[in-house]
Amino acid sequence: MYQLDTVSGKLSKVTSVKVGNPSYLTLGNSGMVYACTNTKTPSQGSISAYKFNPANKSLTFINKQDSGGENPVYTAVDATGKWLVNGNYTGGSIALHQLLSDGSIGDITQHYQFTDGSIDTLRQTASHIHSTVFSLKGDYLFAPDLGADKIRAYRFDAQNPHPLQPADPPYTKTVAGSGPRHFTFHPNSKFAYCIEEMGGAVDAYAFINGRLDSLQRIATHPDTLTEGFESSDIHISPDGKFLYASNRGKENNIAIFSINANGTLQLVGYQSTLGLHPRIFAIDPNGKFLIATNVNSSNVIVFKRDTVTGLLTQTGKEIKVEHVSCVQIGSY
Repeated sequence: MYQLDTVSGKLSKVTSVKVGNPSYLTLGNSGMVYACTNTKTPSQGSISAYKFNPANKSLTFINKQDSGGENPVYTAVDATGKWLVNGNYTGGSIALHQLLSDGSIGDITQHYQFTDGSIDTLRQTASHIHSTVFSLKGDYLFAPDLGADKIRAYRFDAQNPHPLQPADPPYTKTVAGSGPRHFTFHPNSKFAYCIEEMGGAVDAYAFINGRLDSLQRIATHPDTLTEGFESSDIHISPDGKFLYASNRGKENNIAIFSINANGTLQLVGYQSTLGLHPRIFAIDPNGKFLIATNVNSSNVIVFKRDTVTGLLTQTGKEIKVEHVSCVQIGSY
């Protein structure tokens, strides 16, 4: 855990805790931090809860629960702060847990298992849930399935003891072999975007009454690159004007797009992440900084974001974290 200097972008270490092979993190209420743990551990997978105390800057382990499948790679907390959902990549499933009053994770309340795959005989022989994202109003959950080339959809009612129910339609089909990965909503809730890990593109959708209507499919890479795509993460600036998408593999950069009034994207440019394999990045709540994590070079880079052009510039601020795979930014 590091403190971000909101003027210079410097990261100063605050504390750390030992965790069993963590991957993705999400932030909950009252200083809670939830992590996918025992990731890429054969026949294992868990979700762990930690609590940050800003008074003494301590991060304390609370509890952990089985993730409901092997290799959990994404977790999210709903708008009410009462529920936590996680996606299991290798296990091909979604698990929903109730959060208890102290922030600890309860047993699995609902579990959805998938088995279908798609056309790639190496990577799509079975379902691979890669993210679980709540709509901004908290009434839907979307789960891109890299293995099946589907964005699975559920209605969500936080007051129901079984909040997740399949939506109508229950999924949106993506281009065959595209491998949908991460998903995000525009701040106006009218548009949604999904990044394809295998297809190297961003799919733009109009979001209407829980339905995703295709608007555009645009490459995250230059025309000179024709194969070996490893697109990863996707985020929109707080002002809703720009979309950022990370590319790993041959590129190791952030693709920058402006967002038109109709939700379509227009390429602005690219920024090297100054490292190898940028898996996850984050934009601070004020939209001033973008922080990228490079797994294979074990470095975290802080960029300053131009709110007018959307472009990123180096701050010169960097830290080393071995095999760093995720970053989240919170205010306390």
